Amino acid sequence: MPTALLSIACLALASPAASAGWLAPVLQMMQPRIESRLTDQCRQLIGRQGEAPLESELSKLAEQPCRSLAKPVSTCLIRETSRTGRELGVISELLTGRVGDDAEVVIKRCLASLLGLQESNLRDLPLQDLLQRWRQ
Repeated sequence: MPTALLSIACLALASPAASAGWLAPVLQMMQPRIESRLTDQCRQLIGRQGEAPLESELSKLAEQPCRSLAKPVSTCLIRETSRTGRELGVISELLTGRVGDDAEVVIKRCLASLLGLQESNLRDLPLQDLLQRWRQ
């Protein structure tokens, strides 16, 4: 059995475009966790915009709008991860709690899609710069 899994992993790494979509079910199982994390990040971002006494109130008020936003964003992230064939990389990055090269490509593709931009418009911009601009 481990040999079969190793063979599948090697095939996926050797030809990511040919295997695009094969780990989509794993990502779909992770969607509730992704949505929860997106909601938390959104609430934290909005909470930071207020004065200290208002932070928790702003965070509470932002719960439903943030949750509503998290659904289409998580759907986009899963869709673009499958389209690019970067599932294995994104899953490993999610499990380690970091944003690496694979997740960065997917995030930029979703930002472009959700904002109505061409993907190429964001490709060369560092993700940190995009996030800083978004927060301002």
